[in-house]
Amino acid sequence: MTPTTPTTSVPSPAVDDAGGSSKSDATDNRARRAAGPGRLLAIVLTGQLMAVIDVFIVNVAVPTLRTDLHASGAGVQLVVAGYTISYAVLLIIGARLGALIGHRQAFLAGLAAFTAASLACGLAPGTGALIAFRFVQGAGAAVMMPQVLSLIQRAFTGAPRARALGAYSAVLASGAALGQILGGVLVQADLFGTGWRPVFLVNVPIGLVLLVLGPRGLRGAEEERPGGAGAGGGAAGRYGSLDLAGLLLLAGAVLLFTVPMVLGQERGWPLWGWVMLGLAAVLAAAFAAYESRLARRGGVPLISPRVVGAPGMPLAVVRILLSMAANGGFLFVLTLHMQGALGYNALRAGLTFVPTCAAFGLVGLNWRRLPTRWHPVTSTAGFLLAAVSFAGVGLVLRDGSDGGAWLFVCLLGVGAGLSLAYSPVLTRTLATVKPQDAADASGVLVTSLQLGMLTGVAVFGAVFLGRTTGVGASADALWVTCLALTGTALCGAIAGLVRRVRYLR
Repeated sequence: MTPTTPTTSVPSPAVDDAGGSSKSDATDNRARRAAGPGRLLAIVLTGQLMAVIDVFIVNVAVPTLRTDLHASGAGVQLVVAGYTISYAVLLIIGARLGALIGHRQAFLAGLAAFTAASLACGLAPGTGALIAFRFVQGAGAAVMMPQVLSLIQRAFTGAPRARALGAYSAVLASGAALGQILGGVLVQADLFGTGWRPVFLVNVPIGLVLLVLGPRGLRGAEEERPGGAGAGGGAAGRYGSLDLAGLLLLAGAVLLFTVPMVLGQERGWPLWGWVMLGLAAVLAAAFAAYESRLARRGGVPLISPRVVGAPGMPLAVVRILLSMAANGGFLFVLTLHMQGALGYNALRAGLTFVPTCAAFGLVGLNWRRLPTRWHPVTSTAGFLLAAVSFAGVGLVLRDGSDGGAWLFVCLLGVGAGLSLAYSPVLTRTLATVKPQDAADASGVLVTSLQLGMLTGVAVFGAVFLGRTTGVGASADALWVTCLALTGTALCGAIAGLVRRVRYLR
């Protein structure tokens, strides 16, 4: 199977712009089809990787950043959390924006905002400016990220699409560990005495290269535009209006959820945090009811109920939430243990995650090579492997040591297990999504991923920090947290088994 032929913006191989036959045009278009999708995939996945890395790259730079800017604890929290909050709140809105103005245009606009904000973050003179620019950076990422899946869906079909989605899922989740690694390397290098600033400035040259290549490289997935004719008319009609009420309800629900999740632990889980979480649940229920009613009346909901209720989508959301909660929580607590109890510097702490990152990426890109009959159980097997590996990490570090070679083995197992748990679910779910629903599906699944990460950091961070007072206590706290991570992974395995039992009945 070959990638799909680019749509309206590219002439047919046998017809030139005036309507006549042209052998040279046919040759040119064949070359474009052969090279275009690969170039497009490289551009969008690089942009996606930058956005995901920036959720985590600041973590290991916090001590240096706090000293340099004389920042308060609350200020540092908002530097780290500002990006995550605006990113999570605006993801669904970014998905709809792509459908309204075109996915290529939205991707490039988000990339430009992200790159400019990265430069501003790297040059920020103080904490207040850095916090503001981090919010802008997160907004740019939220506009850019949902377009990646839509562009892939339009440029590929069949087996090439499945491979591209495998790469998409591997990049999406391995970016967490890569962020820790890259952050450690850049902070430890202290390039030209700039300390923490390169963790933001590294995005600038990459973003500029993508902005130069993007307008031409993304033509292989030109989509219909609102008001367009032909094949684009249906999509144009569907996305010609913006569901403002749904947008406000969803943005409010996500904001009320993310703020206590990213700030609650540091503040000791005050009453306002629990009130916000309760209100988030109320707004989420109101959003679901409103969207269903709007769809029944023939309106255009922010998220199509047909996408949310598609076969496999609910289970996919649950498994993505569980796997990413375990992933985010594990990276967070292990970093705290290594830099606190074990005294690792930023570079060593970051490099510790190389086995996890490598295993995650390799498995995510190659799981489809397994025999086809194994594919339905890969996610369950991945959760089980992750459960065993989490328990193993807790055991080898329980005595307060660095774990030696056994830690390396367990970290490989964590990466491979979480990748098997996550990548097949995401790839198989997205492979069944129609191109016109790609924006909705991308927004739902990427938001689920982000909320899973936030929940994992908050919940497992609370378990770990609640039991930590010293080296011995840190090791014991890590053991208890790893047991909780093991239980979470087992829940992911059970979720799939329950669905398979129902199917067999």
